[in-house]
Formats: sequence, C-alpha cells, structure tokens
Amino acid sequence: MLKKSAETATIDFLATARALLPEGASYDACVGCGLCASGCPASGMFGMDPRRFINMAMLGMNEELSTTPWVWACTQCKRCAYICPMGIDVSLLVGASRSNWAKEDKPKGIVRSCAAQMLDESTSAIGLRSEDFVEIVEETADELRQNDPRFAEIEVRIDKPGAKFIINQNSREPAVEPEEMAPIWKIFDYVGADWTYASKGWAAENFCMFSGDDEAWRDMVKTRVDAINDLGAEIWVNTECGHSFYTLWKGIDRFGLEANFEPASMVSLYAQWIREGKLPVNSDWNVDNLKFTVQDPCQLVRKSLGDTAADDLRFVVETLVGKDNFVDMQPCRSANYCCGGGGGFLQAGMSKERRAYGKRKFDQIVTTKADYVLTPCHNCHSQIDDIGAHYGGAYHVTHLWTLICISLGILGPDERKYLGPELAAIGLPDPQ
Repeated sequence: MLKKSAETATIDFLATARALLPEGASYDACVGCGLCASGCPASGMFGMDPRRFINMAMLGMNEELSTTPWVWACTQCKRCAYICPMGIDVSLLVGASRSNWAKEDKPKGIVRSCAAQMLDESTSAIGLRSEDFVEIVEETADELRQNDPRFAEIEVRIDKPGAKFIINQNSREPAVEPEEMAPIWKIFDYVGADWTYASKGWAAENFCMFSGDDEAWRDMVKTRVDAINDLGAEIWVNTECGHSFYTLWKGIDRFGLEANFEPASMVSLYAQWIREGKLPVNSDWNVDNLKFTVQDPCQLVRKSLGDTAADDLRFVVETLVGKDNFVDMQPCRSANYCCGGGGGFLQAGMSKERRAYGKRKFDQIVTTKADYVLTPCHNCHSQIDDIGAHYGGAYHVTHLWTLICISLGILGPDERKYLGPELAAIGLPDPQ
C-alpha cells in the first residue's frame, strides 16, 4: 500500500480549501447531503469519500488528509462538483494533496510516465523519441501507400507550416500499434483536410499533471504550445482522447501560456463533417443489428466541453450504427460515472482498487447489453477493456475511427485489432 513519508510536511487543508474557493463562496454551505459520496465510485476506498474529505478538512484533520492514499484512488473526475448543489470541488484539494507527496512516495508508474515525458522533446510518456516517431510515421505511411491503391497519393505531413489542423497523437499508436494511426489519416484525406503533425511535442498524454508536479506539467504543455505556435496552425486537435484535450487547455489557462490557435475535439469534427456530407457514413454495414454504447470521457465532456461534445458523440454513433442499435448508459453525458482509468489510476499500480472502482462502470455497460463500447479516450479504452476481462464481460471496446472507416469501406485488413469476429471480416475481399 502507498504510504507517505513521516517527514513530509502536512497541508493546512482548511486554509487551502478556502484559498481554492471562488469569491463569495464558502465551505460552510455544505449541507452534508452525501450526493458527492454516493456518486463517487472511489467512496469507501481507504476509509475515505468526498464528503468525509471535506468534513475532515473543516475539522483541521491535516495529518490524516496529508497521508491518505485515497488521493491516488480519486480520479479527479469532478463528478462530485458536478452534482454538488453547492458546487464544492473535492478534486482541487486532492490535487493539492498529491502535489505535497514526496516523489519517492507517489505511485511509481505515474512518476515514471512523467519522467519519460521529460526525456525528449517528444513529450511521450512511453519515452518514444521524436526522431523515432517521425521514422515510424513515414514507414507506416509508405506501407499504406503501397498496400492500398486508393491511398497511393495520401500525404501524411510532419512540420508543415501554416496547416489548418495540427494533430497530437497518443504514444500508444506509434509505439505498439502503428497501424491504428492509418484510419485517422484516411479520414483526414477523405474530407480533404489540410493537416500536419509537429515533430516536437507531438505526444498527446500528460501524466505530469496527474503526478501533482505542476512544474513538469507546465513544461510539457509549453513544449507542445510552442511547437504549435511555431508552425502557425489554426486549430489543434487531439486524436480521440479527452485526457489530452483537458491537460493542454487547462495548462494553458493555469500557467498563463500564449496559444495562437483554437482547440477542437476530434469527435466534434466527425459530427461536423458528417453533417456537411464530407463523411457520408451510414449504418448499412451493421446488418446483424449489433448493439453499441458509448463512454463519455470525464476529461472531454464534464471537465472540458460539456454536453455539446456528448451530443456530438451520440450523433456520430447513431449515424454509424443505427439509432435503434444505440443503447445509452445511465447516467450519461456530464453526469456519467468515471470508468476509473483516469487521473493516473491506470499507471498507479493499484489494480485491485482500480478494478473495484470500475465495477460500477462494468455494471452500467452490461445493463445496456451492448456488444461494443465506443470511447474517445485511451485511458477509458484500456480500463473498460480490462474490467471487461476481469469481471467476465462479453463486450468489445473500439475506436470511433474504426467504425467510420468500416462504414466508408476503407478499413484496412490490419486495422481491425479491436473488432470481434462478427465485424472483423466486413469489407474484406471474400477468400476464394
């Protein structure tokens, strides 16, 4: 179990809590209703829950709050603040507590991921260097051109000045599944988008934010912002991942960085292009009427864009799979439960607690009886896949880009890693 060193100073949580409040607000407004605790999947872990955390802060129980490992089980998803009638945000106190832990006492997986990001200008949490990323992208693009005549002229640009869109890429794809980059490239090519990668700061993840190391978080964000500004891109997009979207824009605001570009969600771009007719997708491919549900990533929906992004997500999914084949989880949208993969929990080495946290999400999913879970977030993807295996779920977890390319008839044979047998052969030549 995580244990904080005795010599590390405790936090004055009451003073910290009051400093974090907006003007005119007061923690005295807490009515003890318990909505925060009842709606938090981390409640009960290590004998803690959001209501107890606030109450203990008000009572000056600084030693207990400064040392509880619960701050690493809380994913800082902000559902407590969303449902609190007084708007009290426990996640802010959790962030302050994480920052106060000595590096050697923090979960080693989160610390290692942050340290890996600082090794190279790539900012990759896997430690993939920029020169290797460029080489992998170029080799994968060449293979795509050679293997699919329809994309013989596809352009996959790196460091193109003045492109309209600049894309961050999660390190998982170039590091271990480069074929999963190709569907995004195909979609951009299909709609005729002017886009580029940056060779510096191309990686999408940021575990320094989760580690409580604000200086490292700022450095990661600044490297990426500088790279985007230098290329003069108009719009920054992250490939289907909420955590990366939140950490960049929250960091820009928190650290007062100058960003000469606008943010965009890949999900909302899909919705826009479908509405404009640039992505003429439909559900004709879903001949077996397979059922689908979606996970609303906390970082993209509740913490960033709100229900606008959630509505775009549902529009895209219903168009892709058929309205009658979409089954929503309850609760959903901004009220959705965190799956337990965020906040660094996946990297924290606390598998027992993380899976216990995820049981509520697993129950949500199996209640829908969905065959597939779609989630535009890498942490959600990994967590939902893991709890499915752990608790015996029969569903698959896949990306939106996979279904978009299936519908358009352009999904390659090696781009089907997350499809089950009922979908894996769709669009492939009939073997003779």
